[in-house]
Amino acid sequence: MFNSLEASPALLKLAVATFLAAALLGGPAALAAPFDEGMWTFDNPPLERLERDHGFIAGQDWFDHVRQSSVRFNDGGSGSFISPEGLVLTNHHVGFGAIQKLSSEGKDYVKNGYYAATKDAELKCQDMELNVLVSIEDVTKTIAGAVASHAPPKEANDQRKAAIARLEKEETEKTGLRCNVITLYQGGEYALYRFKKYTDVRLVFAPEEQIAFFGGDPDNFNFPRHDLDMAIFRVYEDGKPASTPHYLRWSVEGPKVNDLVFVSGHPGSTERLKTIAQLEYQRDVAYPFQLKSFERRLGVLKAFSAKSEESARRAKSQLRSIENTVKARRGEFQGLSDERLMERKADEEKKLRDYVGAHPDLSKEAGGAWDDVARARVKAKSIFVRSSFSTFRGSRLLAIAGSIVRLTAELEKKNEDRLEEYGDAKLDSLKLSLFSPAPIYGDLEETTLTDAFAEALEALGAGDPYVKATLDGKTPAAAAKAAVAGTKLFDAKARKELVDGGRKAVEASDDPMILLARRIDPISRELRKTTEDEIESVETVAGDRIAKARFQAYGRTVYPDATFTLRLAYGTVKGYTTAAGYEVPPFTTFHGLFERSGAFGNSGPFAIPARWTERKQAIRHETPFNFACTCDIIGGNSGSPAVNAKGELVGLIFDGNIESLVARFIYDDVVGRAVCVDSAAMLEAMRGIYQAEALVQEILGAADPR
Repeated sequence: MFNSLEASPALLKLAVATFLAAALLGGPAALAAPFDEGMWTFDNPPLERLERDHGFIAGQDWFDHVRQSSVRFNDGGSGSFISPEGLVLTNHHVGFGAIQKLSSEGKDYVKNGYYAATKDAELKCQDMELNVLVSIEDVTKTIAGAVASHAPPKEANDQRKAAIARLEKEETEKTGLRCNVITLYQGGEYALYRFKKYTDVRLVFAPEEQIAFFGGDPDNFNFPRHDLDMAIFRVYEDGKPASTPHYLRWSVEGPKVNDLVFVSGHPGSTERLKTIAQLEYQRDVAYPFQLKSFERRLGVLKAFSAKSEESARRAKSQLRSIENTVKARRGEFQGLSDERLMERKADEEKKLRDYVGAHPDLSKEAGGAWDDVARARVKAKSIFVRSSFSTFRGSRLLAIAGSIVRLTAELEKKNEDRLEEYGDAKLDSLKLSLFSPAPIYGDLEETTLTDAFAEALEALGAGDPYVKATLDGKTPAAAAKAAVAGTKLFDAKARKELVDGGRKAVEASDDPMILLARRIDPISRELRKTTEDEIESVETVAGDRIAKARFQAYGRTVYPDATFTLRLAYGTVKGYTTAAGYEVPPFTTFHGLFERSGAFGNSGPFAIPARWTERKQAIRHETPFNFACTCDIIGGNSGSPAVNAKGELVGLIFDGNIESLVARFIYDDVVGRAVCVDSAAMLEAMRGIYQAEALVQEILGAADPR
């Protein structure tokens, strides 16, 4: 029995130190170790490594099938098709926002769970978009060719963005698909990703939050775990369940120790190819600020939640998200603060710079790129605080108002001249979110906006242009109350009327939230322009030069940093040894769940839902519940399927352990682990606890051994 590992700063420091001691053992020579490392694009899977290290050989059809069975949740997270009629499996915490939006004070599907025994009972989500990657095309020549040779950084950046906007619009209009140009290798490559988009998505099954997030924040980013962190949706087309011939067949038994497993998902972002100057900026500037700000917001949300059960329900989605973010950021910050990690990154950079220096032509092209990035980071530091606050922050309503103000202004420009998020190729997704009928709670909005204004006042001072614009002579509380109480933007129809009316309607509006957004907009635009012209443009040009050097040195044996696009990772099912010397086996069981709950008196985050207690005898307690593996993942991989060599679904990624939190910057398979829900556990729970036999039959089909 393992006690809960609270993520205190001391524990995080110890966990990170253990990770780094293992990862860095042997010094620079360890860089060549055959780790199961990498978030590989599907057009460049590591075939030689897979055959060499695991004896895995597969044809292109295997990779195509897994790719087309994989799903991206556009608001963050991953999933997979699990039936030919559009069933999609993901995490409960990925679907949490949608489940909460479908809930109300009288129908709390987050707390009580939900199961649609028939298709007629499936609940339509209000603003969910799912994407499936249809194709990848290398468009590096097209994008790079649109940039004039030796153009100044600002001009080059503008030309690059215009070329991307044009290509995205042309491809979207030609194919009817969602088309995005993805920047890879810091600008060394550009790829056109075409996605099939689903916007009619319905909730089929979700367990109670208490079992999906068993152990709560104390167990988050830890292992052993006992969570049924799953949810099932269905995609529809033309009012009918979508036909999805590519789907993952379900493994009834799940994986075994040392089995090879693959993870096909959408890791959000990594910084493994960043320069030392960029990493030092994160360590010294960005992370300390972010941690302080997120922890403050966490305190505000906890205080709001304590007011009543309904207040807690309303704030839960934000609270859970920020709790998760704070814990992750602490681990990442501890990693960046460890001298050994930074020494390893410095050694990697030195090797590449030495390679460049040894090749005169390459040195002339890329030799000064690292210094250019360092100077850009100095500029970024000088405007960081103002840029962080001078946005439409602190409120869903203010974010909506800001989008309306900017959208109506940007639509009067040519597509390639707009801010990139308002390009034609992105408008449908933007409007889906903007016109969502999902409930917005005024009391929560006023609380969070008040604190956002107060935080900005404390950080920037009363004389700052943003503070003057937001407070307009009032206190933070009075300014927030006036904006929230008088706005009509709670109503999706009112938002649509403003957008349909264009810039003139927005300029004529007396809605206090729109007026607030209009005062903020020019301040925010000015800071953004400085960022794009003097920082982003310089780093993009320099990054491209560094990328060319890296390609010449390593080719495509190096994978690109994560970009919230589909990647393939692989590893083995394996336990590990903790910082305290405990041997942690790779599997937990249902028996361990009940034992752990009992050790805490079946209370607090370790309480088991009543349904589980009542139907305890309906499940086999020796069934594997969660398992750990060495697959290379990060935030955004949540909901990713874990598949075996046959391409069968054997697990569902939902977390990593504390030791894996520095994976944003480095990877090691000694103690860092990805954590999955076992496919056998999900079946056992759906059948025995939730009696969802119709759902199980659809998932298993003819493969059902019973």
